[in-house]
Amino acid sequence: MVDGVTIPRPRGTAGAGAPRLTDIAAQADVSEATVSRVLNGKPGVSAATRTRVLAALDILGYERPVRLRRRSAGLVGLVVPELTNPIFPAFAQVIEQVLAGHGYTPVLCCQQPGGASEDELVEQLEESGVDGIVFLSGLHADTAADQGRYAELAARRIPFVLVNGWNEQVSAPFVSPDDHMAAGMAVRHLAELGHERVGLAVGPVRYVPSRRKTEGFLAAAGPDAERYVRHTLFSVEGGHAAAAELLDAGCTGIVCGSDMMALGVIRAARERGLDVPGDVSVVGYDDSPLIPFTDPPLTTVRQPVQAMASAAVGALLEEIRGNPVPSTEYVFQPELVVRGSTARARS
Repeated sequence: MVDGVTIPRPRGTAGAGAPRLTDIAAQADVSEATVSRVLNGKPGVSAATRTRVLAALDILGYERPVRLRRRSAGLVGLVVPELTNPIFPAFAQVIEQVLAGHGYTPVLCCQQPGGASEDELVEQLEESGVDGIVFLSGLHADTAADQGRYAELAARRIPFVLVNGWNEQVSAPFVSPDDHMAAGMAVRHLAELGHERVGLAVGPVRYVPSRRKTEGFLAAAGPDAERYVRHTLFSVEGGHAAAAELLDAGCTGIVCGSDMMALGVIRAARERGLDVPGDVSVVGYDDSPLIPFTDPPLTTVRQPVQAMASAAVGALLEEIRGNPVPSTEYVFQPELVVRGSTARARS
């Protein structure tokens, strides 16, 4: 007990080394008096400030007082295609934070090769009694997939929101980045650096984000640039395979459909003894958390993860509360982040 306030014990300890009010206050950027009010459950503290204090406890590794552990408002499912690409954990983390701020408990479902399908995961979520589902880069983005599954889900009166991949056959709120703009920004950046032959390494053509990136690329680079488009896998290996052909075609700048693909392009260039960015400039897409620390730091187009995730959760919660959200696509602008993987083309 410090200053009349019982401080929670560190998780996994017998109680030694309990934090001081000053530690929590410094972490939350509030006064010690505010921390005291929150820990004692007293009024006079805004919801945002209360959340900061509780987050400070979590960050410092201490259990919350029992009386401050809120009862969950309900469960919300989050279906993601994988977790090996850092952009998906980044989305999952923000979605979880926003849901927790509203009292909901997220249930993360990840597909694995040979494992449960999206439909099987949805069935499991329904059996768990979820109040709604967020789909991230799911089958809604695959033009070859049967979109009737979402109509059936809506008929069962389960609210859902779809992130990354517009499909006019599905009646639901969509949240997407402007992939068309993203590809155009990357092409114009390379053109301004003097690159006259720019290629595009992007995912399978059946995916909506791939099609939109391709359209944006051709709009900026010109229709003749279609011969410099390679559809492959959204992975390091996919980028490596595409780079082999694009480098053979004489491309000195390569725009990629994901940061993972860009890392594969850089690896392929180095295997040929080429320097990045001295001989080849590379632009990624996503700006996932570790990308600024690659060698060289990757120039990329940043997805507005925070804004998109917050909008997706906001729309879903409105649906859960019985306030229908227009079944349309909410498009967010990306941002070009210039780092060390692009430079002026050699004359």
